[in-house]
Amino acid sequence: MAEAYIVAAARTAGGRRGGKLKDWHPADLGGAVLDALVQRAGIDGAAVEDVIMGCVMQAGEQSAHIGRSAVMASSLPDSVPAVSIDRQCGSSQQAIQFAAQAVMSGTQDIVIAVGVESMTRVPMGLASSAPAQLGIGVGPWSQKIKDRYGVQGFSQFVGAGMMAQKYGFSREELDAYSLESHRRAAAATQAGAFDTEIVPLEVVDEEGNTVLHTKDEGIRYDATMESMAGVKALGEGSVLTAASASQICDGSSGVLIVSERALKDHGLTPLARIHNLTVTAGDPVIMLEEPLPATQRALARAGMKIEDIDLYEVNEAFAPVPLAWLRVIGGDHARMNVNGGAIALGHPLGASGTKLMTTLLHALKARGKRYGLQTMCEGGGIANVTIVERL
Repeated sequence: MAEAYIVAAARTAGGRRGGKLKDWHPADLGGAVLDALVQRAGIDGAAVEDVIMGCVMQAGEQSAHIGRSAVMASSLPDSVPAVSIDRQCGSSQQAIQFAAQAVMSGTQDIVIAVGVESMTRVPMGLASSAPAQLGIGVGPWSQKIKDRYGVQGFSQFVGAGMMAQKYGFSREELDAYSLESHRRAAAATQAGAFDTEIVPLEVVDEEGNTVLHTKDEGIRYDATMESMAGVKALGEGSVLTAASASQICDGSSGVLIVSERALKDHGLTPLARIHNLTVTAGDPVIMLEEPLPATQRALARAGMKIEDIDLYEVNEAFAPVPLAWLRVIGGDHARMNVNGGAIALGHPLGASGTKLMTTLLHALKARGKRYGLQTMCEGGGIANVTIVERL
């Protein structure tokens, strides 16, 4: 089978809700990343055969085909097509896999996988709440679905609580893990580990000056176990808090994927080779647990063991997810989310898949490591796993 290669990867620095990226239209965020990818790869934008855009909340400013809007907001020519996809939090990771599949099939040679989410300008739940606001329909889940699963709706918060209970995690364990995420993200930022992956964006500071946004905004540099313990639980008897959950975040990210023919024709230097693409689905109620069996399947299909993987990014939707993943998969915490995760850096929904891949690729290079694995829990009980080999 033909191979697929990543030749460029970039992301914006995360913006907190109502923070530094609040004035950026999501189409412009996506367009800035598209331009950065083409520039970093050193190719003519007209050579791009497709743009696959992951976005979860496709409403408001992210409606009317956000993928095409991002192309129109970029310097890419009108001849570049686009598609917008939604696999919930794994949307842009799925964009990577669709792009790789297009290249591996021989259908296309140069495809950009990208994601965007402005959670400030397009709040979570906007699309699903629209029917109630308009007085029409019953929302995304029909009565047949509710009857089948014995629920009135599906909640990632509920799923995270179920995982914490199933695996017996205490409040202190979740707080300690979350604190480590902030500490790693702070150390990485202070060491300049993110500098080469971040696309600087012009923003206006509190004094009205135009400055460059180059640092992830959600990191708590002064976080302690005492400050974590002071955060109110998310519900009576819950061990979860806002401090052990991913942060609402604005941002965009992407990777440029090409064939071996494109490498030769355009004189490109690959960052990595796509080694395995896996997606699975399971229980939509507990929902966040699916990265565990998905990782087991991906490793088996790749003929690998977790010991063969040098670094892994496991999205920190809630702290119980990566902790359960470590326990069941037998992973090493020292290899996971080495520069912090979504608890500290933010989780810009549709942009998180390509964001994690961008950070993973740069971390592999910085450490001189070979294999990386990325996985993401997703609404509906779905999970993607992507394994890459750094070249």
